[in-house]
Amino acid sequence: MNPEQPKLGIRIGDFSKLSLVSIKALRLYDQKGLLKPARIDPDTGYRYYSASQLPRLNRILALKDLGFSLEQIGQLLDENLSIPEMQGMLRLKQAEVQQRLAQEQERLVRVEARLKQIQQEATMPDYDVVLKPLQAVQVASIREVIPSYPAVGQLYDELMGHLGSQGYFAKVAHPNQKCMTVWYDEGYKESDVDAEATVFLEAEVQGSDRIQCRTLPAHEQAACLTFNGSYNRITAAYQHLLKWIEDNRYDIVGPNREFYIIGGAEQDNESYVTEIQFPVAKAA
Repeated sequence: MNPEQPKLGIRIGDFSKLSLVSIKALRLYDQKGLLKPARIDPDTGYRYYSASQLPRLNRILALKDLGFSLEQIGQLLDENLSIPEMQGMLRLKQAEVQQRLAQEQERLVRVEARLKQIQQEATMPDYDVVLKPLQAVQVASIREVIPSYPAVGQLYDELMGHLGSQGYFAKVAHPNQKCMTVWYDEGYKESDVDAEATVFLEAEVQGSDRIQCRTLPAHEQAACLTFNGSYNRITAAYQHLLKWIEDNRYDIVGPNREFYIIGGAEQDNESYVTEIQFPVAKAA
């Protein structure tokens, strides 16, 4: 009678049932070096595990539940990792979770505001508002108090004339002539409007007594609405955007801008496309 053979261990399928972890996950943990089989049969290639490996597997699952990646879990399982280093990783994860919670809370406020708007108007809104960062951009600009909003066109005429005299359009192979107006007044005004006309620069030019070459500052977050239609009808888009900012509990933190995606000097041209931008921050 042959002597009793030593037990090989727990086959991967049985270990999967015992631990309630899929075979696919166990193979991935093996591949990542997190949980190697206790032995692999050299003849069959079967993976065998030991019951003593269950505590390590449970630690992997616990860290995964905290939101750590498999790479981070590998670091946390490293016996050479000091307590302060482990604490540092956990504090970073804590900050990440808190940030996600804050972002989801803001999303919830936006959902509630959209529901309220649909209930009040009994229809889907005509405009959609998006939050996005505004990048810093180099511009040539004129800031002046003008008699009315349409009078900003005269500032653009002056800007384009100056750029032409500087040979700007010869320096740029395909000048896009992107234009943006910055409106500095806090609300609508019938006259004496504080406006800055800007043209995005793609090459260096010299300024003048009236024309600055400067950096239009970046903003971390702006509420933006794209309006398709003539400038004569843009007031309704402004009203919608300002109501959205209020309903979603944001504060305006800088002068608003009009970026002319498709624009020109005609006030009643319905083919124009304008993006209205208000720098915002979450209200305290």
